[in-house]
Amino acid sequence: QVQLVESGGGLVQAGGSLRLSCAASGRTFSSYPMGWFRQAPGKEREFVAAITWSGGNTYYADSVKGRCTISRDNAKRTVYLQLNSLKPEDTAVYYCAARRGVRLGVRVDEYDVWGQGTQVTVSS
Repeated sequence: QVQLVESGGGLVQAGGSLRLSCAASGRTFSSYPMGWFRQAPGKEREFVAAITWSGGNTYYADSVKGRCTISRDNAKRTVYLQLNSLKPEDTAVYYCAARRGVRLGVRVDEYDVWGQGTQVTVSS
């Protein structure tokens, strides 16, 4: 069973950058597609980005496309989310998730294992 722990969140001014990390335990991590989601207060959890097990394919939500890069280092069992040109509307708790299977997923119900989340706050 994979367990996930996010880190790297914090308070940043608009226009700034953050790199979130998601450390995974479990021998099968490298075989899982991974995703990042976020949830703002009073809103549903929404998809941000996803990456295949090899890192060869990625997919982004329109809201972050061009400002965000997902990557992974299977040797370190870590997935990263680089956020640039941050906006106040990016403020949310960011979660990483693992999906059993092969293809990328964009829905919450397509993911099987979740981390506890890391808070990102963007001030204007």
